[in-house]
Amino acid sequence: MPLLKSTYNPSVLYRNSHFNTAYKTLFFTGTINYSRERIKTGDDDFIDLDSSSVGSDTLVLALHGLEGSSKSKYIISALNFLNSQNIDGAALNFRGCSGEDNNKPYSYHSGKTDDVDLSISYLLSKNKYRNIFLLGFSMGGNIALKYMGTSKNMPSEIKGALAISVPCDLKGSATVLESLHNIVYQNMFMKTLREKSLLKFTKFPESNLSKEAIENAKTFKDFDNAVTAPLFGYKNADDYWERNSSKQFISEIYKPTLLINALDDSFLSESCFPFSEAENHQKLYFEAPKYGGHVGFNSTLLGRDLLWSEKRIFEFIKHHIS
Repeated sequence: MPLLKSTYNPSVLYRNSHFNTAYKTLFFTGTINYSRERIKTGDDDFIDLDSSSVGSDTLVLALHGLEGSSKSKYIISALNFLNSQNIDGAALNFRGCSGEDNNKPYSYHSGKTDDVDLSISYLLSKNKYRNIFLLGFSMGGNIALKYMGTSKNMPSEIKGALAISVPCDLKGSATVLESLHNIVYQNMFMKTLREKSLLKFTKFPESNLSKEAIENAKTFKDFDNAVTAPLFGYKNADDYWERNSSKQFISEIYKPTLLINALDDSFLSESCFPFSEAENHQKLYFEAPKYGGHVGFNSTLLGRDLLWSEKRIFEFIKHHIS
C-alpha cells in the first residue's frame, strides 16, 4: 500500500520526542478490571492472560513491549478505549512478565511467536470470536509482524494486526539505543533484565548462563550475547537479531496489517522504517508520522486526552470488520 498520510499533528509540547515517549508513564492514571487465566504450555511452563471483556464477538489481543506487562499504561489505555467501543480486550503477559517468574530458565524474546499462537488457540477454545486482531507495541509489535508473516495456517478468525513503534530491524534498534541520547532508556531496560537473569542463574545453576557476563551486560548486544542467545540456541546476538527481525517477513504478510512508526522515535534506526517493503504491498498499511516518540502519540486539549493512537487503532479495526 502507498504510505499513509498521518493525521497526527500534536501541539508543540508533544513534538519533543522524549516528552511524548514518557508522557503516559508519568501522567496516565487510568485503570482496568482484568480477569486472569493461566495457560499451561507444552514445556511445563505457563502464560498469564489478562482479559477485559464486554461481550463482543471481536477481540484485540495486546502484546506488550520489552519488560512491560498487561499493566503497562499504553496497554491499559488502548484496551479501555476499545472496551468503550464494544470490543473485547486481552493482554498476553510474556513469560516472566506477569508478576510471577516462569518455570524455565528461558522466558521470552523479540521474535518468540509460539506463545502468541498458543494464546490465540486458547481464546478460541473458550470464546466464539468472529474477529481477532493482534495489537503489538514496540517488541510486541515485532512479534506481531513476525507472526503475521510466518504463520501460514493461522485461524480464519484472525482478521489482521496493528503494530506500533516497532524495531523492525533489531540490530539497528539495539545500535541506536547505545547512543548518548538514549542512555537513560537503555540503562532502565538493562537494570531489570540483569536482575531477572541473575535470578534465573540462581534458580537454574545447571543452565549455560554466566553470572559475570550478566553482571557486566551494559548494552543490548552484551545482554543478548550473555542471555538470549545461549538460552534460546542462537549463535550470538547478531544471529538472534538477524533471524527474528520482522522486517524480513513483511513481504509474506497476507492479512491487513497497520504499522505506525514515528519518524522522531529515538529507539528506531533508519532501517526500522520499511518504506520500500510497504510501497507495493497489498496488505501492509504503513503510517510514519513526523512526531510521536516511542509508543507515544499523545495529544491533549484543555487537559483532556484526545487518544489519537487509540482512535487510530479502532478506526483500522472497524474498517476491516465492516
